[in-house]
Amino acid sequence: MADAIVSVVVERVATMVEDKIRYEVNLVKGVKKELQKLSKKLNTIRKVLDDAEKKALNDQIVKIWLKQLENTTYEMDDILDEWNYSLLKHKLEDFAEPKPEQKIGCSFIPSSCLGFKEIPFRRDIAKKIENVNAMLDQILIEKDGFKFAISLPVTHPLPVPESQREQSTSSIDLKKVLGLDIVSKKNDIVRKLMRDDDCTQILSIVGTGGLGKTTLAQLIFNDPQFNTDDWLKIWVCVSHPFIVSKVANDIVKSVTKETSSPDADPLEVVLQKLKASVLGKKFLLVLDDVWSDDSDKWEPLRINLDCGAPGSKILVTTRNKRVAEIMGSLDNDIYYPKELNPEECWSLLRATSLPGKSKEECGKFEDVGRKIASKCKGLPLAAIVLGRLLRFKGLEQWKHVENSEIWELDDKEVKLFPHLLLSYNDLSPSLKRCFSYCAVYPKDHMIHAETLIEEWMAQGYLRSVSGNGAEELKGREYLEDLAMRSLFQDIEKSESGEEIEWCKMHDIVHDFALFLRKNDDKETSCQVCDPSLVSHVQEYRSLSWDRRGQVCDCMKSVRVLRLRGRLPPLGMETLIHLRWLDLSRSDMSKDGLGIICKLYFLQTLLLPSCSLTEIPREIGNLVELRHLDLSWNQGIKELPESISSLVELQILKIEGTGINCLPEALGELSNLRTLQLHKFKVGSQYYKLGVLKKLYRHFAESLKVKIYFSSLSEMEELVEDARQAQLKTVLQKLETLEISFKDAMNEKEKEQSSVSSMWMEVVDALVPHYTLKKLEIKKYKGSRLPWKLPFLEILEIWYAGQLKLVGREFLGIESSSDVVVVAFPKLETLKFYDCSKWEEWEDITEEEEESAAISIMPCLTRLSIIYCKSMKKLPHRLLHKVSSSLRELDISELE
Repeated sequence: MADAIVSVVVERVATMVEDKIRYEVNLVKGVKKELQKLSKKLNTIRKVLDDAEKKALNDQIVKIWLKQLENTTYEMDDILDEWNYSLLKHKLEDFAEPKPEQKIGCSFIPSSCLGFKEIPFRRDIAKKIENVNAMLDQILIEKDGFKFAISLPVTHPLPVPESQREQSTSSIDLKKVLGLDIVSKKNDIVRKLMRDDDCTQILSIVGTGGLGKTTLAQLIFNDPQFNTDDWLKIWVCVSHPFIVSKVANDIVKSVTKETSSPDADPLEVVLQKLKASVLGKKFLLVLDDVWSDDSDKWEPLRINLDCGAPGSKILVTTRNKRVAEIMGSLDNDIYYPKELNPEECWSLLRATSLPGKSKEECGKFEDVGRKIASKCKGLPLAAIVLGRLLRFKGLEQWKHVENSEIWELDDKEVKLFPHLLLSYNDLSPSLKRCFSYCAVYPKDHMIHAETLIEEWMAQGYLRSVSGNGAEELKGREYLEDLAMRSLFQDIEKSESGEEIEWCKMHDIVHDFALFLRKNDDKETSCQVCDPSLVSHVQEYRSLSWDRRGQVCDCMKSVRVLRLRGRLPPLGMETLIHLRWLDLSRSDMSKDGLGIICKLYFLQTLLLPSCSLTEIPREIGNLVELRHLDLSWNQGIKELPESISSLVELQILKIEGTGINCLPEALGELSNLRTLQLHKFKVGSQYYKLGVLKKLYRHFAESLKVKIYFSSLSEMEELVEDARQAQLKTVLQKLETLEISFKDAMNEKEKEQSSVSSMWMEVVDALVPHYTLKKLEIKKYKGSRLPWKLPFLEILEIWYAGQLKLVGREFLGIESSSDVVVVAFPKLETLKFYDCSKWEEWEDITEEEEESAAISIMPCLTRLSIIYCKSMKKLPHRLLHKVSSSLRELDISELE
């Protein structure tokens, strides 16, 4: 892990020497020489780090040496931050308050731009660099005493061919490889759970980490016998610490689908909600991964769960038999999964490492494979992790794993994770650091992929000189790599199925990541702060702060800070190393945000639901900002022009704000790729449709447009604007589009014959590329519907007050009989709601109904026609034509 931070600092030092030192060498003599000496020493140390990290696993003295090296390197990283901060501060001040004799447009800060008052600061920086060099001298002396083997550090993981990457995500049939014991226990437990009892019965699965307790619980939970209306199924991941209100709230959310925060209600209120949610219902509740053996915490939950119907069951998984007993499981209701036998273990490892291989190919690996499988100690997780490690390796590499010295290490903690150590040692230095950082999250925490990647970036683990999203791309690759090795589980993909959106670490993998970051330094202390907080900041440079007070010196190196629902502490402006800051739901003022705007290195600033009413112009000082979230601050009416200074900005979220107009310069931010806003408002007081041409590339795949006009002339202007904007190609990346109208024309204007065609022109101009998948239109007052969208999956039409006829052209039916028609070939959901004047949906002919050449909405599964009170007759032949695919038909309130 040390190599990751050492590599980062070496690169930063090189940048300082090449790009900046030429401006300052005349102010502080010798700084360039000191930096070059430091870089040389770090490169010398890098050559032995691979061997040093292996030896540290079983040698506490080497581990302490590595820790000293990390601390020293981090200190140098902080010094470089201070130096850059000083440069940036003066540059911003010079732009803010230009002096007559200065040129505002200087691209960097030459020494002549800096006053002599800065010379003491530069000398202080030089002294700090000199001190770090002295510490490195001592580290180098100690290095020689360890006689480490020299090796060239691996800077990047070996590339995996694209075809192999696809194979690595293929699923494994666990029923075939988990063994007879787990199948037997699953059937036995299901039989017990299906029995009707007078009181709620509690069964427990007890075993060590990685033995398959959760897998067994999942097999039971998904048994078809529980997939009936008789059972209410609830799955709650408990983990540590056992917080009664959170567990109760998770149960309630599982039943009612509520999304309230666990802290939103007092405990008594949450318990009453729990009682109401299960009252009189027969439920199967799985409490996965329970650690606490405190009966006082379990009791209030048990009392309220007893309100379920007779026959309700609770299934608990835990590592500790005492927990099972405290929860109320009788001896006959406690199950202990057995380890896999050698044959089962080899079967699982083979299925994971050699998927799709022939029997002959597998035979080449069988001898060494069985030996490796025997080292898994019967743990399914160990077999899976090792299988993923071996998947793309040849026979000689398999033999290297089998003969690894890791199996012989003496350290008691190391003996818990030999299979994980092998997989871990196969990672690049940067990837090692990224993996071990994940222990910063609590156990069983669902990790948001985008957030994790941003935090990796904040720590400098993904640093790249190429820019243009290269760091995010590298983060995505790292995430996929770790998932491929089974170091992440419970993977949830994005809607497109292409990217990981959420993931989680198995308990034992989390324990291993904690072990890697464990700090045995007894000197960690602070007169003000809790020692655990100090240690956490030192190990992770990341902190979730839930207390009042002020910033302490021990916190000043933090890179990632979560202050959700908390006001920024006093001294916040001194946290100059911050890259990632979450202030969600904090009550922020403009002045408070002004202080945050002094943290010039911020890359991510999250301010949703902070009661903000104004954004200070100083926001433009955050020139390294990549992600700004201002959503759900309804009091914000506008953004300052200075936001155009955020040249690195990639994500801007402003949905739920009162912002009606964005600075046009926003369209010039070349790196901005995602602009999330609740609705794009079009009208005389808002945007013109042409503005979409400037901002289109920043929208995500979803866009809501609300169109305002109060007169016929405004509508005519809108139509002309729509024609000139030529938006069809501009908006072609959209997958979801919602268009809603709000018109205030008088009745006389509405009756003019040209109005209906203008409505159609506006909508036709806005409906983009034919690949659109979801279209929702509200308060449309054209008389007919114009589209042919072959990729559309969802179409909803709301409040189309002037719609009278849905004709054959809507279905794409051509007049020529020799044309094979497939109208809306992918449409799954079609909804008409409150189209009050809709009288007729033109039917097809009897011949067309019987014709195989005409296929209309072949994938339609849901059709709704609601509150369409003028409908005279339904298109029965058409409905019969599409009925074969329909699963849900709702035709109601027609009169």
